[in-house]
Amino acid sequence: MKHLMVILMIALGSSSALMGVFAASPAWAVLPDEILDDPALEARARDISKGLRCLVCRNESIDESNADLARDLRLLVRERLVEGDSDEQTVAFIVERYGEYVLLRPTTNGMNWLLWASAPLMLLVGMAMAYTYLRGRSRPGQQLAGLSDAEQARLREILDD
Repeated sequence: MKHLMVILMIALGSSSALMGVFAASPAWAVLPDEILDDPALEARARDISKGLRCLVCRNESIDESNADLARDLRLLVRERLVEGDSDEQTVAFIVERYGEYVLLRPTTNGMNWLLWASAPLMLLVGMAMAYTYLRGRSRPGQQLAGLSDAEQARLREILDD
């Protein structure tokens, strides 16, 4: 009975380790019929595909996505490279066609600088508001507002002690 439990534990341990290996490996969705014959062009296509967002699968590159639109984009990238476009021209063509949202790492030029700068600016505004609020709370004059003259005099006596 003891040997059976040891064998079972080893079998379960090795299967979960095997599952962990498969879960940790990247799941590339590039199909064999998409792969270019030229290894240098294929490497360039893969690099470009890793930087383009799948418009269906949010925050997944077209290189990893199984969606039909991602496949179409992978084929488009490869077509442009075969036609002789540079990497930058290929990305520019796709951005022109689908918008800047297709980039996994958006640029910081144009109006995007406002998006990049908004978080630090909001933090600074929030800190300034908190400082102003806390500074105003610590003034003794505001604590006395709304009290009668007798109550204000009594409160000053207590605070002076």
